[in-house]
This record gives sequence, C-alpha cells and structure tokens, in this order.
Amino acid sequence: MNKEKIIEYRRHIHSNPELSFKEYKTNAYVCNILKNMGLKFNVMCETGIVATIGNENSADCIAFRCELDALPMCENTGLPFSSKNEGVMHSCGHDLHIAMLLGAAEIFSENLPANDRCVKLIFQPGEEVLPGGAKSMIAAGVLSEPRPKFIFAQHIDPDLPVGTIGIAGRRAMAATCEFKITIHGKATHGATPHKGSEPIVVAANIITLTNSFLVRYNNPFEPAVLSICAINGGNVNNAFPASVEMLGTLRCYNEDLRNKYLAMYQQKCQQLAAVYGTKCDMEIVYGYPPVINDADAVDVVRRAVATLPDVKLQEIEPKMWAEDFSYYGLEVPSCFYFLGVSPDGETLPPLHSSELNPSEEALIVGVEVMDAIRKVC
Repeated sequence: MNKEKIIEYRRHIHSNPELSFKEYKTNAYVCNILKNMGLKFNVMCETGIVATIGNENSADCIAFRCELDALPMCENTGLPFSSKNEGVMHSCGHDLHIAMLLGAAEIFSENLPANDRCVKLIFQPGEEVLPGGAKSMIAAGVLSEPRPKFIFAQHIDPDLPVGTIGIAGRRAMAATCEFKITIHGKATHGATPHKGSEPIVVAANIITLTNSFLVRYNNPFEPAVLSICAINGGNVNNAFPASVEMLGTLRCYNEDLRNKYLAMYQQKCQQLAAVYGTKCDMEIVYGYPPVINDADAVDVVRRAVATLPDVKLQEIEPKMWAEDFSYYGLEVPSCFYFLGVSPDGETLPPLHSSELNPSEEALIVGVEVMDAIRKVC
C-alpha cells in the first residue's frame, strides 16, 4: 500500500473542493487515476462515477461508496494544502473518503482476478444538499448489473481515535427534515408596540416551545432532536419588523413519528402566532430516511476488523446526523461505519467546522478495513 500516494490524493482533493453537483474537476481527477490503474468505470449523473473491478458478470458482488462534494464555508486550518477555492471547504471528510477509496481500488485491482467476484466503487456527487445524489445514482443503475449483495460506506468521526472503527449497530443515522418558519406581523415604531403586531415576541415563544416540545410529546426511549438554528428579523434598535424568519431541523429514527411531530409542531406554532395577532407559515423540506444497518452486513465489518490486530472495534451510540447513504440501504443490505481520525489524546473540532484537520494516519486504517471487508465477504 502506497501511503504517500493516498496522502497525495487527499491533499489534492482537499485543496480543490467543489460544491454539491458541481464536482467536475474532482470527477476528472478521480477518472484520471482510475484510468491510470487500468480500471473500467462509467460517469453517471454528470459528476458521479462507478468503477468495477473483477468479474462484471459475477453474482458475487459487493460495493463501497464515498462522496465527492464539499461545503460552502471558508477554511481556517492554516494547512499548507488549504482550500484554493474561497468559500468552499472539505470540512466533512469527503476528501479522505475519496482518497481511501482510490487507495482501496489499487489494492483490489492488484489482488482480484478478472474471473473472480466483482467489487463496485461508487463515487457519489451531492451528499451534502437535498435531495442528495444517491437517489439519482440508483435511478441511473449504479446498483444493477451486477447487483451487490452488500454495500458499505465509512465516515470519519472526530470523536474516535485513529485506529478505531465505530459501529452503531442497527440504527446508524437519523431521518431528517428542514423547515423555515415565517412569522408575519405588523411593523411599528419601538415606542408604540400597541400599534403593531410584533413578530419577535412570537419567535421567542416559539423557541421556548421548541425547547420543551419533545419533552412533552416524545417517548424518552425514542431518540429525537428538534432545534431552531437560525433567526433573522429586524435591523434597527427602534422599530419592530414586519416579519421574522427562523430555520430549524427535526431528526429522529422513525419517519412516521417525524411526520406526526412536524404536524403537531406546525399547529402549535400557528396557534402561538394567533395569540399575538400574527400569522405563522412553515415550509418543510423532508430530508433523508434513517440509515439502518443490516445485521449481516454489520457482522461482515465486525469480522473484518477482527482480522486487523492494530484496529479496535468500538460499539458507539447512533448519530443524529443524516446521510443519503440510507437510500442504498433501502435497496440492498448495507453497513455504515465510522473511522476514527483523532490523534491519540487530542480533541478535534466537529464535522463541518472550518478548523477540522483529521489525522492522515487514519487513511491507511480506512483502506485496510475496506480490504479486510473484501476478504471476509
């Protein structure tokens, strides 16, 4: 395994991040590497790629998936290979994911005879924004001819040390939705609140409702998170605005509960607004389903890690993050596991932080685990 080459892949991709569904240069870079390896591949959905190694006609097929896109944020790591694209950064680890899958591709191509089983490598665009790239890749046939018996994906986890693989068991990640609440009132001078309908006090009451909603209506044994994450309204110190906007998210593992809670929450927000003589509108964008791991696929990962003496398996709590890998799991048995990237004894910033700098020592671990999965499948 060429560690320096995998690091080179990661640093090039990190320096040249691209936003969701605009990963054209990343696509070209990956395609060129696959071509130099002599691998067969197809471009799908403009920037997505699927490569096949081994016997394409084999019914004994497994798949690995990574993501290509970065996030719209400015990098603040000070690394010599920091983002060259202002306002765009690989702060979710997708640069590492791509580099590791390319590293695994080289090992697979050297160790998998053409008449043996088939391994699919899926480089997916647009994971970070709804509706996600997984659905379009599946619709384009990424899981057909041949259809994999398992599909796997790994994601960096800043909370886990290098050399550790985390598995959350059946529930890996939550279902999600995004919403925007707009409170419409009547603007007035700050000295004459009685002449208007003030939306800021309504927003304050809705935030209080939000913080207590799940305490009253959710079974405490059923994980759920309801959060208001942004609020915008007014821009002067002596006038009430005509409207206030708030942005939030709801996450849980049960889609029926998600839909039920959204309907209840929307109704109560509207009732609160009416008390103060205002109107409340809510726009809801339903996100990804929960990532639910298949028991047999999880067992494969556990057995694979057990073959690596320097890698530790750790059972972890389910994440309230969200991932469109869930759509693959609705089609074929899947396992989504987590790769430790924290140097021993250090605390890293979280995912989506402008200061996130995962340890590159984890790259080799990620490649080794994928190769071990191939061997035990």
